[in-house]
Amino acid sequence: MFKTGDTVIYGSHGVCKITGTEQKRAGGNYIDYLVLHPVYDENSTIFVPANNKSLTEKMKPVLSQKEIYDMINAIDDDEIIEADDDNERREQYRKIIAEGDRHMLFRLIKTLYLKKISQEKKGKKLHQSDEAILKQAEKLLHNEFALVLDMNPDEVLPFIINNIEGKVS
Repeated sequence: MFKTGDTVIYGSHGVCKITGTEQKRAGGNYIDYLVLHPVYDENSTIFVPANNKSLTEKMKPVLSQKEIYDMINAIDDDEIIEADDDNERREQYRKIIAEGDRHMLFRLIKTLYLKKISQEKKGKKLHQSDEAILKQAEKLLHNEFALVLDMNPDEVLPFIINNIEGKVS
């Protein structure tokens, strides 16, 4: 179980610090909530009902530095995400964002980045919905990497590229 002071990933909100607990009245009952503050959005506060398993299961510990390096080093082994139907593809991408699985986010970023390069070679742009998903996935993953690796989020992409140079064709 997480406690005050822990840094976690919370669903599509990304990196959050648990700053305490608070009791709130809901429907005549008092419910204990975990109070989360997104690290990169200081003006937001998230209240997660402590007894709501489906919501507390969305909280995950941040990756370790070793896990991040392992993920970067395994980029060649990560398959791209295939989906022929546009609606199916968008739904699959949204599900990955909502679940917040970092390995799937990394695969999603790789998939969309390669698709973007392919489109640019044809003189085209990535579809607007795919571009929005790419930005959202990058934000989630880059913010976590930045926190763990003690760097600014805008330094993460160059860091990843530097570490995989020559590994991705």
